[in-house]
Amino acid sequence: MEKELSVAVYDNLFTINNLWILISTALVFIMHLGFASLEAGLTQSKNTINILFKNSIIPGIGLLTYAFIGFNLMYPGSDYAGGFLGFSGLWIHTDVSGLTKDYNMGYTYWTEFLFQGMFAATAATIVSGAVAERIKLSSFLIFSTVFVAISYPITGMWKWGGGFLDQLGFYDFAGSTLVHSVGGWGALTGIILLGARKGKYVGNKINPIPGHSMPLATIGVFLLWLGWFGFNGGSVLSADPAAVSLVLVTTSIAAAAGGIAAAFTSWLYLKKPDLTMLLNGILAGLVGITAGADVMSPFEALIVGGIAGVIVVFSVIIFDRLKLDDPVGALSVHLVCGIWGTLAVGIFGQLAGFDQLINQFIGIVSVGVFTLVFTYILWRLLKKTIGIRVSESEEYEGLDLGEHGMEAYPDFEKLV
Repeated sequence: MEKELSVAVYDNLFTINNLWILISTALVFIMHLGFASLEAGLTQSKNTINILFKNSIIPGIGLLTYAFIGFNLMYPGSDYAGGFLGFSGLWIHTDVSGLTKDYNMGYTYWTEFLFQGMFAATAATIVSGAVAERIKLSSFLIFSTVFVAISYPITGMWKWGGGFLDQLGFYDFAGSTLVHSVGGWGALTGIILLGARKGKYVGNKINPIPGHSMPLATIGVFLLWLGWFGFNGGSVLSADPAAVSLVLVTTSIAAAAGGIAAAFTSWLYLKKPDLTMLLNGILAGLVGITAGADVMSPFEALIVGGIAGVIVVFSVIIFDRLKLDDPVGALSVHLVCGIWGTLAVGIFGQLAGFDQLINQFIGIVSVGVFTLVFTYILWRLLKKTIGIRVSESEEYEGLDLGEHGMEAYPDFEKLV
């Protein structure tokens, strides 16, 4: 009787844990709509179709490449060389009869693939916003495919797949470095090789190119905040009540602190309350807490998120002065605040200490150097072969007409 009861309890716990990860997967999936809305809102209306196309195809590219090669690069089991590279075969496993319940106390093999696959696609989405309004669609799609299939899983394995950073003691709970700064490094090399949008920088003057829909951008940020409950909450990898509750609290407090800090920092420095800074401040807080959401107290989350909100304002300004044209602030939010959040694990929370701070720094540098080199070579190859930038006339006319022959907001009076 006791044995039957223990089996029933195990089955119930397994089902509940697995269900929570699947719900979290759905929340992460909705983040792609958030990215699409935010990126479209912060850019010009003439490029809206192009942006929506990219953000709609990226989840498909991410899932298929992750199924074909990425998942087995990121989770090779014991089949890796020195903790740096591993591979357990093409395509996800077909026969998982022995893995269904023995795979993990919290979830099935299939659930882990789907959850992690949603993460993989996010890295390419980050790049999309940074290179918006002048990138060739074909080049971007090739870049995204290779980036998600090879670069992202290799550095992810270094920690989450039991690689050398995991053995070192580097800690990244849900991806401040392994997802967000990876996307940020890929975006940085793209921006450098692509160049700024026409008219953005004339001499020493910085000309703002305002987004066409602040309501759409705001909707995007709230969708992302909602999705982050799955992004961080699902990373507990179980439905443990205390752990999940803490993570959702620290995530929300960091987002709130980041938004408020960015709003008031921009208000004081720029003399006007800037909505885009508020929106990016919320995202900065979310990115900042992602590395240590499970090891921070609510008060520490407030500090981490608040500092991220201040950082993002000055980071946006500095990148502009360096003439690195980032239409949506992806470098500041995902790269800079991803680095900050990863370092914060060694400064605040349960793991704080000098040794941990050094481990965090090593992890940031290792992932950063690999991703910079990989993406620079990839962008360079594309630039030398098929090109990465649309023509000047296409950029002036808009990528919607130039790349797609469509308009997001057609003038129906002209059609009558």
